[in-house]
Amino acid sequence: MKAVIQRVRNAQVSVDSEVVGRIGFGLLIYLGVQKGDTLEQLEWLCAKIAKFRIFSDEKGKMNLSAKDVGASLLVVSQFTLVANLSKGNRPSYDSAADPKEAEALYEKCLGLFKADGFLVQSGMFGAHMDVTYTNDGPVTFILES
Repeated sequence: MKAVIQRVRNAQVSVDSEVVGRIGFGLLIYLGVQKGDTLEQLEWLCAKIAKFRIFSDEKGKMNLSAKDVGASLLVVSQFTLVANLSKGNRPSYDSAADPKEAEALYEKCLGLFKADGFLVQSGMFGAHMDVTYTNDGPVTFILES
């Protein structure tokens, strides 16, 4: 399981020119699910993101978590994160989870964040999406479980 986490001033995702998710200040999280990924890995990843100290305190030091600052979350499923790029010129998606399994973990991810008290918005699993955002910093991290 891989996540790209971006601290944003705002972010939105659209499908067929219709906005399906939008946040202000918070985190844009792209989530890629691989074959064999488990609920335990997802729980670890979500807990880590919630506690990850990537927001600035009053001294400008990254010392506050998404929970500390009341950040909103926009979570977007992105199977291309788990692509193998090591051979040839075309990405291989052989390691990507079956769409039904990936969607179940993605939905569970949304539920875990909501249960943790976050305002959560999402993309549309399996759809072609347009994502726009203003990266704050820029601050971007890759987390694997």
